[in-house]
Amino acid sequence: MASNLNPVYAYTVVYVKDVAKSVEFYGKAFGVSVRRLDESHRWGELESGQTTIAFTPLHQHETDDLTGEVLEQKSKGRRNQLEVCFEYADVDAAYKRAVENGAEAVSKPEEKEWGQKVGYVRDIDGNVVRMGSYVKSS
Repeated sequence: MASNLNPVYAYTVVYVKDVAKSVEFYGKAFGVSVRRLDESHRWGELESGQTTIAFTPLHQHETDDLTGEVLEQKSKGRRNQLEVCFEYADVDAAYKRAVENGAEAVSKPEEKEWGQKVGYVRDIDGNVVRMGSYVKSS
């Protein structure tokens, strides 16, 4: 019997210190709506298009024992291996809102050689968030 093995990218999980605070922060700073925050505050999701951005605590006995502990961000001279990226029609306004709502400014939006305006901030857990304009197709 044949099965359907065509995957659909479902979600990205961001490990954070406080799920409820991160969900609230992303809503205010980046303008995304909260899809779900469970009662235990151990899982939260944002409305972010076809792919879900989910948050879960840094340490959990279920996954730490199976896949290892999450490495925490220790220095601003280094960054995690994952970057959260949002696209906006008005990157300057989005960047300003993010910083006004607690994001740490890293690099103001500027035009890049590939035709995109991009700025960077850090979220409340030190994760890098890229804020860019829509890239036009050639």
